[in-house]
Amino acid sequence: MIYRIKEKFWGFGDTFNITNKNGDNCFVVKGKAFSWGNKLSFQDVSGKELAFISQKILSFRPRYRIYIDGNLFAEVNKEFSWFSKKFLLDVPGPNDYSIDGSFWKHDYTFTRRSRAVATVSKDFWGWTDSYGVEVEEGEDVVSILCACIVIDQVLADDSNGDYG
Repeated sequence: MIYRIKEKFWGFGDTFNITNKNGDNCFVVKGKAFSWGNKLSFQDVSGKELAFISQKILSFRPRYRIYIDGNLFAEVNKEFSWFSKKFLLDVPGPNDYSIDGSFWKHDYTFTRRSRAVATVSKDFWGWTDSYGVEVEEGEDVVSILCACIVIDQVLADDSNGDYG
């Protein structure tokens, strides 16, 4: 399945829609205004919260936690690397996703167990303000899309000088 994410650097109180390739709304992301750290509610189109994303404050590197049904499900961590940015979607057990590529160009890949399972690219859409996320069948769509949202947030923080 291919999803369209309109490129947006998150701010307080924003509401944002994620659509499928036909332009139908699939998910809604709502930012929490006036919170300590970034807090985002990832919802289906009916408003049911599927995941909650919370920035871990006072962390050396950017770290966001994904909660499902109020329980910690995964963390998205910016990995230390001398030459490039890398991220890890840390899911309990052997289900981690490594995320590597050109993040500013929205051209990166999610790899799990040495296999590419999701691809992010601007090539899916001709607009300059949108990028596509193609997720292989059977993969955790919500976690992958949440990680894409987190990466956008980290890039926004980087551009504002909040992280090194």
